[in-house]
Amino acid sequence: MYLNCAKPRVFTGYIRAFSLRYNAVCIFNVFMMMKIALIGCGEVGSCYAEAWLAGGHRIVGICEVRQDAQMQARAQSFGSALYAEPGAWLQEADMVVSAVFGHAALAVARQALPHLRPDAAYADFTTASAADMRAAADVAASAGIPFTDVAIMGAIALLGARTPLLCAGTGADAVVAFTAGCGAPAQAIAGQAGDAVRLKLLRSIMTKGMESLAVECMVAAESMGLRASLYEVLSDMDRTPLTTFVDSFVRSHVLHAPRRLAEVREAREQLVEAGLQPLVLDGVERLFARTTQGIEAAREAGSFNVPDSVEARLAWLTPLARTS
Repeated sequence: MYLNCAKPRVFTGYIRAFSLRYNAVCIFNVFMMMKIALIGCGEVGSCYAEAWLAGGHRIVGICEVRQDAQMQARAQSFGSALYAEPGAWLQEADMVVSAVFGHAALAVARQALPHLRPDAAYADFTTASAADMRAAADVAASAGIPFTDVAIMGAIALLGARTPLLCAGTGADAVVAFTAGCGAPAQAIAGQAGDAVRLKLLRSIMTKGMESLAVECMVAAESMGLRASLYEVLSDMDRTPLTTFVDSFVRSHVLHAPRRLAEVREAREQLVEAGLQPLVLDGVERLFARTTQGIEAAREAGSFNVPDSVEARLAWLTPLARTS
């Protein structure tokens, strides 16, 4: 997937990445061509490698556990050498990009960072946990290397390298400017490494939850011959902005959970009668039951008086959600 970057982009200055911890200024030189080392060359790594090449940059090395013929051919198509592990070859890179699985990101950072030049930068495009991202950033900081937590805020399969990026960390501004040079939308946020991936995973609660509900609901609708009609009765949702819709759920949930719990149970029974397994609705039922129990307890104690605002109702719901 190539971006509209047929001609190399020329940057006329330096991008300064500020280290909040040391109040130091690292000069990140991105004149004309960047030399990029890529650790992990699966869907994400390959997508961005193509975009960077199209933007006039160079992939100086690819590190991959896979060393088969297909991966060797992929590396050759990028004009890059293929390596099995991080090493001294990373010293050629102006930027090292990690695109491995999230669970491996911290170990990879610890292996790679000692080999970077002092004027290089490290960008982590993985879905590592916020704690692992902060730990990797600490390793980078000890070596004086700008570190960026880069969260991919969407589906690469849909938008390719044009998928929006959210960046946090001491190198965030530099990475945003570099990706913008190839047409990739990116935004730097205030805060530390780990904050971008936290936002990504919060977004995943919403999007993956919606995906699961859509699958469960549409399978049921299709089996009942009602999918087209269901789209019609859901059309009112198209007229309301998502944030307004979500806030209305939170505000009304505190008042109407007991009544809605009964409706959820009826919907679940309908799935069972259709011979379908209500995996998502089982979780929905538990959440509504938890809120209903909280409402009943508060009413018995004479303390159920929650102001009608998102903030007040989230404050009331939060203790119910805590595990201890």
